[in-house]
Amino acid sequence: MHPKDQEPLDALLARVRACHLCAGHLPLGPRPVLQAHADARILIAGQAPGRKVHASGVPFDDASGERLRLWMGISRETFYDPRQVAILPMGFCYPGRGTSGDLPPRPECAPAWRQPLLDRLPQVRLTLAIGLYALAWHLPARKGQPLAEAVQGTCARPDAPVLALPHPSPRNNGWLKRHPWFEIALQPLVRARVAAVLATQDEKRL
Repeated sequence: MHPKDQEPLDALLARVRACHLCAGHLPLGPRPVLQAHADARILIAGQAPGRKVHASGVPFDDASGERLRLWMGISRETFYDPRQVAILPMGFCYPGRGTSGDLPPRPECAPAWRQPLLDRLPQVRLTLAIGLYALAWHLPARKGQPLAEAVQGTCARPDAPVLALPHPSPRNNGWLKRHPWFEIALQPLVRARVAAVLATQDEKRL
């Protein structure tokens, strides 16, 4: 399909937000949570909304979001500006609880919606892949690689288009304590990359 013949992003987002594809598997019912605009320069590819985000309908409206914004070095205002930051988790709805945390993203979601949405984000210059599910999609060559190796192998590269990040959830504090080098050595590099990408967008607007 020629890009000019594509369904407009607003229309596609409306269809995504009305999706009931896996409604029978969702304990709280469908409520897709995402954020996107064709001008966005940064894409956050997370896992799936938690219970709190399901209730508010606002992506990363929890402690995970506070830590992620700290890692990125941006304000809440910038984070929730869809013209700057797109937020597309691997599953758009809360999948429910498992024995050791939230269940994985529903497998129906990404094949149905992800590529059409990504195709309508032509200005994205940096993707933050949070967790193994996002890593497998956005960096398939690193699928199966330990997360620590993927984080080190991408965040330290000044030109990497995709940065692998650990999940910022408080439930992941153990990983961060075992790998203190992330917040000491790599978090400043992540901040610098985010600032550089957003600065190029600001220059374009002038």
